[in-house]
Amino acid sequence: MNPFNLSVSELALKANNIRQDIIQMLLEAKSGHSAGPLGMADIFSALYFSVLQHEPSDPTWSGRDRLVLSCGHICPVLYASLAEAGYFPKDELQTLRKLGTRLHGHPHNLALPGLETSSGPLAQGTSQAVGMALALSMNHARQRVYLVMSDGEQDEGQTWEAVMFAGSRKLHNITAIIDRNNIQIDGYTEDIMPLEDLVAKYKAFNWHVLEIDGHNMQAIIDACNEAKTIFERPTVIIAHTIPGRGVDFMEGDYKWHGGAVGTGVPNKEQATEALHELRTLRGQIRGEHE
Repeated sequence: MNPFNLSVSELALKANNIRQDIIQMLLEAKSGHSAGPLGMADIFSALYFSVLQHEPSDPTWSGRDRLVLSCGHICPVLYASLAEAGYFPKDELQTLRKLGTRLHGHPHNLALPGLETSSGPLAQGTSQAVGMALALSMNHARQRVYLVMSDGEQDEGQTWEAVMFAGSRKLHNITAIIDRNNIQIDGYTEDIMPLEDLVAKYKAFNWHVLEIDGHNMQAIIDACNEAKTIFERPTVIIAHTIPGRGVDFMEGDYKWHGGAVGTGVPNKEQATEALHELRTLRGQIRGEHE
């Protein structure tokens, strides 16, 4: 069981906490990635506080589900989620990207509890996740693998080799979630390397395909639950998200993909504005569910 199993309203509040932590982490680090982590906060909240079978007090518990972050550059959302769940102290979030930190610019699986893989080069996480799913299947294990991918890494050939393999082996114990936010570092995905028809492409490789609003908590949970009922093929959830979600001046702008202060992460004034927006939104969320 998930040790938290929160309600939809509680998950929304967790996502808001995660977004605030992301802003504060990036302000302190002065470099990193903003848009993707903010856009994926709802999905990570749903995963860690409702969907995943995991135990923060025992990170290597054999009964845990595995989460593989292929798009390692959005690691601030993973770190903030792990800290929120109690894998390590939240104070440590302020060490992101600093000398000697355990919170590297891309996750290193030997650095922190709760990290299943190291990531950096895009698309390698897909192969790693498929390998894990195959091993679990061969051992007749009940655990699932959750793979988080960016839409930009669909440009990579290695992605499709792994996708084809998973489909051919009918690895029903893997659920991939694509952050379909339509941006990458150089611009908008459909300008750089058009991806559509993404649904048809995955279906052609024998995947069960779901499309959802990646900011709808109930839709995220329902899609993950549906994936558990599919036994003939792997499942991919194409989650349509807004990059920079929750911060008005970042939303939908590829220039906030990542970089240094002023070119991808907020300066002090921008962070203050972003945190004000998020705290106001938190009050609204509370009001809606009281």
